[in-house]
Amino acid sequence: MPTLSELRRCFEGAVPSVIATCAPDGTPNVAYLSQVHYVDDAHVALTFQFFNTTRKNILANPRAVTQVIDPATAAHWRLQLEYLRTETEGPLFEKMKAKLAGIASHSGMSKVFRLLGSDVYRVLAIEPVFGGEAAPDAPRQHLLPSLRACLAGLTGCSDLAGLFDACLQGLEQHCDIRHAMLLMHDAAQGRLYTVATRGYAESGVGSEIRIGEGIIGVAARERTPIRIGYAAQEYLYSRAVRDGFERSAGADGLETVIPFPGLAASGSQLAVPLWYGERLLGALYVESPQEMRFGYEDEDALVVLAGQLAMYIELLSHTAEHHEEAAVTRVPPAVQGPPAGIKHFTADHSVFIDNDYLIKGVAGAIFWKLVRDYVEAGRNEFTNRELRLDPTLKLPDVSDNLEARLILLQRRLAERCSVVNIEKTGRGRFRLNVARPLLLTEVPGR
Repeated sequence: MPTLSELRRCFEGAVPSVIATCAPDGTPNVAYLSQVHYVDDAHVALTFQFFNTTRKNILANPRAVTQVIDPATAAHWRLQLEYLRTETEGPLFEKMKAKLAGIASHSGMSKVFRLLGSDVYRVLAIEPVFGGEAAPDAPRQHLLPSLRACLAGLTGCSDLAGLFDACLQGLEQHCDIRHAMLLMHDAAQGRLYTVATRGYAESGVGSEIRIGEGIIGVAARERTPIRIGYAAQEYLYSRAVRDGFERSAGADGLETVIPFPGLAASGSQLAVPLWYGERLLGALYVESPQEMRFGYEDEDALVVLAGQLAMYIELLSHTAEHHEEAAVTRVPPAVQGPPAGIKHFTADHSVFIDNDYLIKGVAGAIFWKLVRDYVEAGRNEFTNRELRLDPTLKLPDVSDNLEARLILLQRRLAERCSVVNIEKTGRGRFRLNVARPLLLTEVPGR
């Protein structure tokens, strides 16, 4: 008999499953299931959505039988189950909730399908259901060589910017994943901010999402990958982000919200958190307009990739801040032309250049320090370490990734500003290049 892991295709939700239970008086009951979820090689979880006959029977008699179907071969399998517990929160519940939302949206049942809990069962036996001859296995992409090629692309990276780009490039080149983004964690604000994207008309670098909102935020909060095979409106992060900030900041707060660059009609989504030890570093997110694009093999491959990526992020971040080269003192070259107006709002450190929004938060505070030192002290050479030690910036603790903040700032300037840019000049060292005189204005509140 096969193991549960060998039947994982049966648990993708492509073909509905059925469950049979029995009442205390011996009356049988058969019902369709929204979802059978693979937990491990000894357990599955079923959706608890309604307090119906199936639920009553299970609470009275914790034995059940479910039948699942392999969508590729049409083979039927019967699972003998024993009910153990119901989970109403945590990683398993959130994964099943997200997947159910996709199924519900796809079937037009969003207002009916609501997950109340994840019922965990021990699998006592697996039996084949004999019938017609099964169709041959459909051809499958071998992901191990693709994963190996992606990981090889990370090994030669000497800085975080190159690492971010190599990861997304590898996904496109070796895994045919054309829409992806990387986000880093802002622990102080409870948010994730975008540092690199691929496959979108607008990069969306600097866009943010709260921990716990959308598929990305939920995956980060629960420390688990979340995969949805159909479009789920409540998990579309562009909507979740805007609604969230609208509730907390009011209409004026939307002026400085950078839109996420996601697909307008996303058919498949997969979010994987980046963890290093007990610290959340960020998240990797991929999507596709094709429904059911990502299977469990893709999820497994991206979890491995995310683990390696997190280690490289930690290594390169440590290298940038603790093995940097000393700053070089030079007089910045003279510039001419009409002055560029830079306005800084102290309330949230939002920065505007010639009335065009650039950035806010920690990256905004860093940028304001750099241009102020340029104008007041005639400096344009800086190091990561001096920023970290500058008490006026009030940076988050050392676990916060300063190098990622600088990459974010560098990329926003490259996209939005022709007057100022940041150039990396060595390990942990960079230069502020200015093309026109700067006129600085600080606004106490906003």
